[in-house]
Amino acid sequence: MNPLSKSAAPADLRASNLFRAAIVGAASLMGKEVAEVLRDRNFPAVDIRLLDDEESLGQLEAVGDEMSFIQSVRAEQFEHVDFTFFASDERSTLSSWKTARDLGSTIIDLSGALETDSAATIRSPWIERLNGQPVAPQLQPGPVVVARPAAIVLAMLAARAEKAAKLDRLIATVLTPASEYGQKAMDELHEQTVNLLSFQELPKNVFDIQVAFNMVARYGSHSNRSLTAATQRILKHYRLLAPGAVDPSLMVLQAPTFHGYTFAVYLETAREVSRGDFAQALAGDHIALTPAEESPTNVSAAGQGDILVSLTADAVRKNAFWLWIAMDNLRVAALNAVECAETLTASRPKGQIQ
Repeated sequence: MNPLSKSAAPADLRASNLFRAAIVGAASLMGKEVAEVLRDRNFPAVDIRLLDDEESLGQLEAVGDEMSFIQSVRAEQFEHVDFTFFASDERSTLSSWKTARDLGSTIIDLSGALETDSAATIRSPWIERLNGQPVAPQLQPGPVVVARPAAIVLAMLAARAEKAAKLDRLIATVLTPASEYGQKAMDELHEQTVNLLSFQELPKNVFDIQVAFNMVARYGSHSNRSLTAATQRILKHYRLLAPGAVDPSLMVLQAPTFHGYTFAVYLETAREVSRGDFAQALAGDHIALTPAEESPTNVSAAGQGDILVSLTADAVRKNAFWLWIAMDNLRVAALNAVECAETLTASRPKGQIQ
């Protein structure tokens, strides 16, 4: 992964098409996933800087075949960095992204903090390729906000289904895992589970409601998270990724699971389509149809980049299908983030010091 010495000058890196990257929030669940995907895809980075808040300083993390210490987020850490991935919370992104940008870094935002910035673009390379709309290189690209994984799934399903027949209706129930809100949410679900079994008081700092052994449609009034806001964000990203596609009816629920999204999706076509033809239209890159006797789960999807889909014809309507879907939310987001960076390498200067 690191074919050149880290002491190589910036000019040498540009001439060799090798880049420097930084991950802000490197100790977070998303930050670790981004580091793993950079390694798995052999991203041409000669140096990956792991940055995070004071609580994580000095923590040792693997980057490819090497071990690196997490360092504090300081302005000098962004010098000569080509790509900065913001994988922590919105507060952390807002506090340092402009420093990274002003020092010449291309911004890849997985926190969603920058989606209202006028220069930002919400992207998914998976959907861009599917629609045959590659993003043209820009000399000074604005921040890239990685589309929400649930929006990517729904946009891909809508585009693929339209190959079989025009869609009249798309209804989806999205079951959100605790990992969507980071390690603190995962810890709270774990502690609630343990405390319930031992008849102790439940911690509610993140959700302000019992989520262990429970399915909820609304968090407590003191939670700074909102399922309504999550629904609106998914719909916003879906409409940007799939303009002109059928508008989905959407419900987002909090599931008592640690990791991995699951979906129940109803698709109704304008005319009758055989199950075989519909399955053939859905299958392709990033969507893996499971055999009829198998049903995907958030456990079976863990660590996989594919969206696992089980297809069943509706029992009443001949032109309708049900999909049961599972996918690894962190892996799908990290893959799209790194692929965004890959598409932007053509925008980076070569053969000269930044």
